[in-house]
Amino acid sequence: MRLFANANYDFIGFRRYAYGVTGVVLLLGGIALATFGLNYSIEFTGGTLIQVRTEKPVDPAALRSALDREGVVGAEIQQFGGPDEFVVRARTAKHGTDADNTQATATAVTTALDATLGNGHYSIQRTEAVGPKVGGELRQKALYAIMVSFVIVLIYLAVRFEWRFGLAAVIATAHDILTTMAFISVMKLEVSLVVVGAVLSMVGYSLNDTIIIFDRVRENLHKYKRDHFADVLNRSINETLPRSILTHGTSLATLLALAVFGGEVIRPFAVVMFFGVFTGTFSSIYIASPVLLAIEKRWPGADARGARQVKAAGQRTPQPVGTR
Repeated sequence: MRLFANANYDFIGFRRYAYGVTGVVLLLGGIALATFGLNYSIEFTGGTLIQVRTEKPVDPAALRSALDREGVVGAEIQQFGGPDEFVVRARTAKHGTDADNTQATATAVTTALDATLGNGHYSIQRTEAVGPKVGGELRQKALYAIMVSFVIVLIYLAVRFEWRFGLAAVIATAHDILTTMAFISVMKLEVSLVVVGAVLSMVGYSLNDTIIIFDRVRENLHKYKRDHFADVLNRSINETLPRSILTHGTSLATLLALAVFGGEVIRPFAVVMFFGVFTGTFSSIYIASPVLLAIEKRWPGADARGARQVKAAGQRTPQPVGTR
């Protein structure tokens, strides 16, 4: 099955409209981040996680009220598996109590469970604690992981293609991260290690899509030496479009299944990745490629450019795109 086998769309010609859409999204996302910020999990802020199994389903609102009375304010109660199992992520806030004392938090949660369910009608499956120092280190290392990925990608693309390609890919990836963080803020998703993993996976997915287009650009630069650079970009995007449609379609179907049936633990990963597929596809076509065109106009490359004159997409007529 080969969808869009003879595609001939003028993607580059619509780049200014895409810039407008991107600008609005980034502006709204920046306002959301400045207003709401990010909701970090205890893995990054420090706190205690307690997994509880009950004899019968528990009312989260009643348990949360009991926790508030015990000084565990703002606790996160999340179903974990079946209706009789859940996790409590919390930090104690009573006067004179160490906010990061695992035993104090566990005692407060136990007291609240006794008041809500009754003594002996539940069991503690596990208790984990993360100190604020460890949480700060995790946040720092997550940021380092993203920055290191940028540097490695820039070096890789500079060696495999040209530095122009690497710079365009990094700019597009930065766009993806900013829009995804804005999405996380607007949706009020908890930023956990699972979500960080989803962001890094989204970065890899987007880069892979960009590299496939750029690899075809490199081939077409040698094949169509006298074509305008904008025509080469359009031709390359259209030629890789069938592959992109099928790949993204199957990815979205899988992620949708995970989001619906995967449970609370994997759902944040699936939701973030689902959005990441959209923004990654958009950036590969409307950010990475137009940015590469702008860089090429400012600093023309030497590879297969001898007779080519770079012109704006609006000053040309799209050439027919052949299939390979």
